[in-house]
Amino acid sequence: MTIRRRTVLALAGIAGTLLIVLIFVVPVLLSGDRLRSGAISYLQESTGKKVEIGRVAVSFFPRITIHVDDLAVKSPPLFPPSYILKVVRVDAQIDPWSLLHRPIVIRSLTLEQPVINLVSDPDGPWNFENPGAKNAPNSFAIGVISLVKITRGHVIVSNLLPSDAAGPVFFEAHEVSSELANVDADAIADPASTTLDGQGTLAAGLLRFGSIEAKNLSSNIRLQARQVFFTDVKAETYGGYTSGKLSIKLSGKDASFKTDATMKRIDVAQFLSAFRNARGKMTGKMDGELKIFGEISHSLHPLESLHGTGHLTVRDGQVPSLKLNANLMKLAHYNDLGPAKNDPSSFNFVSTDLELDHERISSKVIDVDGYGVDVDGSGSVSITGSDELNYQGVAEIVSKQGFVTNLFARLAGGTLKDGKLSFPFHVGGTIEQPVFARGE
Repeated sequence: MTIRRRTVLALAGIAGTLLIVLIFVVPVLLSGDRLRSGAISYLQESTGKKVEIGRVAVSFFPRITIHVDDLAVKSPPLFPPSYILKVVRVDAQIDPWSLLHRPIVIRSLTLEQPVINLVSDPDGPWNFENPGAKNAPNSFAIGVISLVKITRGHVIVSNLLPSDAAGPVFFEAHEVSSELANVDADAIADPASTTLDGQGTLAAGLLRFGSIEAKNLSSNIRLQARQVFFTDVKAETYGGYTSGKLSIKLSGKDASFKTDATMKRIDVAQFLSAFRNARGKMTGKMDGELKIFGEISHSLHPLESLHGTGHLTVRDGQVPSLKLNANLMKLAHYNDLGPAKNDPSSFNFVSTDLELDHERISSKVIDVDGYGVDVDGSGSVSITGSDELNYQGVAEIVSKQGFVTNLFARLAGGTLKDGKLSFPFHVGGTIEQPVFARGE
């Protein structure tokens, strides 16, 4: 018998064996009830969580794929009764040879309409972690999945309060679509993991972080060592556009985050409507750059300890409660208001730096070009329930005043330069009820 003939016969034997496996062995192994109970056992051993499965089916062509309906994974006993994951449909494409031995190799995974609910305990662990991951036998490892697809997903992230009661949601994303390559499922569940756990792209119809919303978001995403990195982020925000990057760190007792954002043509009225105490307080179009970072605390106000820096400009707007021109004029008792008599709450341009520290925004240099009034100032405002104002500056009246007005204004502390008067002022009170006074 020639070598060629022996080779053909050997290949035919292998093909025949494979055909027998597909026709007789695989259907037995993959029968619905048998596979459902086996899948539940396998996933519970792998994740350390209680698992529920509604229905299991198998298709063989073009590739062997396990179809799971109504998959649900429960949070461990440390957390209040809840689900970490609920999925309407899961399609898992597997390596057929791995059915005959463990571990099962998942080539690709598609999750349709998953609801992912991540919760952090005050002592540090998350509900998706497997505390016994380091001691779990290798035979129950899920391993690296070459491709994971998510369609129409929903992600919710929250903290438990120190009492172990449920705290407010601080991050959520709706209508999420994502493709991730080389997802290491075991590393994600292992709190000691330091590996790259997957990377790819993500899109979301709506993303909310605290009170801030973004629509039609797209970004690159990377899962690595208990952190999630969003880069090349682009989103529609409050009538304008925002780009930048965001990272969320899930290690330690308190999660933390960093964001670096550039904003263009933001509608200030829409933006402030997200904050109950700031609604209706200002209008205009805003551009700027912001860097915000901090820990996410286990409290009713999880974002209260944030820090940040930035620079903002706002054009062609109003601050109705301040009525800047009218209040400044009232302080100086001017006769000739000039253009300042019109639009007493309006401004042409505002430029300011800002620093955010524990719910108080401070600015060292504020430049306001109003209609007939220019202001240079500094100060701070509380963004807690008090809304306390503490600003000071110097206002210049653009219109030249008469001799008598100038004389009395100078006697009252004003300064005359090029026929224009300027004087110091202070703004106290609250955003709702500002109190203007002459400065020193």
